[in-house]
Amino acid sequence: MSELTLTVMRLGFLAVLWLFVIVAVQVIRSDLFGTRVTQRAARRAEGQRPQQRQQPPRQQSGRRGGGGRGRNAPSKLVVTEGSLTGTTVALQGQTITLGRAHDSTIVLDDDYASSRHARIYPDRDGQWIVEDLGSTNGTYLDRTRLTTPTPIQPGAPIRIGKTVIELRK
Repeated sequence: MSELTLTVMRLGFLAVLWLFVIVAVQVIRSDLFGTRVTQRAARRAEGQRPQQRQQPPRQQSGRRGGGGRGRNAPSKLVVTEGSLTGTTVALQGQTITLGRAHDSTIVLDDDYASSRHARIYPDRDGQWIVEDLGSTNGTYLDRTRLTTPTPIQPGAPIRIGKTVIELRK
């Protein structure tokens, strides 16, 4: 081989080596310092609590009929344990996603939560269903790990890592 070819190969190998080092440092940095999901979750929890308390969601779900039919149907989702304790989301017939991803309805700041951890959605009969979305650490309903989509009774705790969520009337 010529001297020029050998020099180009050495420089290419050196560039790939530095690229590997930079990527490894970025991964270690994100593991140590976390992601921006934590900041957004804190802002979302502080910003939505007063708004949710001003509007009683119970009246809305009865009129619209979406996601809950009848007087005993749940009207809100409440975080009872974890970093978002006190956060309330009105149930209006839409799917609620839970996880660490930025576009989740409830962004969980929990080391045991996956980015797309679980979802809660209404079925055709007005019953609310919880489904684990293939998370690593699992979703628990009343101390039972979910393997299939399962109906939720009001007041039954849904545990995702350190976070506990309940449906309430």
